[in-house]
Amino acid sequence: MRCRGIQPAPPLHRAVAIGEADALHRQQRASLLNVQKLCRGMIGSHGTREKNGWFEQRLGPEVRIQWFPFNAGPSAMEALFAGSIDLTYVGPNPALNAYIRSRGDEVRVLAGAAFGGAALVVPGDGRIAQPADFKGRRLATPQLGNTQDVAARAWLVKQGFRITLTGGDVAVVPTANPDQLSLFQQGKLDGVWTVEPWVSRLELEAGGRVLLEQADAVTTVLVARAKFLQAQPELAAKFKAAHLELTRWLNEHPDEARAKLRAGLSAELRREMSAALVTNAWPRLKFSGEVTQKQFEALVGDAQSVGFLRDAITLDRLFSGQP
Repeated sequence: MRCRGIQPAPPLHRAVAIGEADALHRQQRASLLNVQKLCRGMIGSHGTREKNGWFEQRLGPEVRIQWFPFNAGPSAMEALFAGSIDLTYVGPNPALNAYIRSRGDEVRVLAGAAFGGAALVVPGDGRIAQPADFKGRRLATPQLGNTQDVAARAWLVKQGFRITLTGGDVAVVPTANPDQLSLFQQGKLDGVWTVEPWVSRLELEAGGRVLLEQADAVTTVLVARAKFLQAQPELAAKFKAAHLELTRWLNEHPDEARAKLRAGLSAELRREMSAALVTNAWPRLKFSGEVTQKQFEALVGDAQSVGFLRDAITLDRLFSGQP
């Protein structure tokens, strides 16, 4: 059974899309889902490679899952708009932006996924000891408009800095996660606002130091395309149920979960991922299927404070669970 899909981009977020099969199999359903690569997506995609996937076991043999990586959430949401994917693990800000861009027609939040795991990392040489030290400096984020990009800009504004899309008192430079690491190692960045496992890689491989940690921030949610919910409500419900079951398993079996995450990261990055990296990252992560509209409304306020989401609309449909 074949599915429509998209070409993979550099990793850290993973996607799967659930879509219709080709005309020869019009009576059956196939799956492609855009899933953030950290934890659920990483464990899910590695299981697919190993022919014992978590989601395959729960969705049934008639469902085929393909996983595709994205560097950050905005790219995944563009794929969702294009109809290439139908579900995604993504940060809340790209989900909000896509919902508002479509005037509430395209995007629905199905469940929470991960909290915490985001941080502002600075060089360990002491050049940045307090917020005021960022004046005239360069701070990298994963992608313009993604959750960490908005968080960084909002935090800088609250520190009294003038921030623009292209300049201001601090240069916020959207940079793909792998490039952040190399530039940070070369001393070309004065800070990086990103998520695990890149926070730990910056600490362990580049001598970085966490200046600020977002311990309770909404990092990842499970999002669906509204047309997919309309066309395949039972399949969407099964995926959500499998996601919630995996969430419980992550909390109940941390040692096994860390091992699976390490295996998935090693396979994706095509090099052995150290146990120390996963051990360092894990305590920062919290897994929960719960997320509220109120939490998203607070994020809208932060985004508007730095020039995003100016045409915000009510979020009722985003959390309706209905097409």
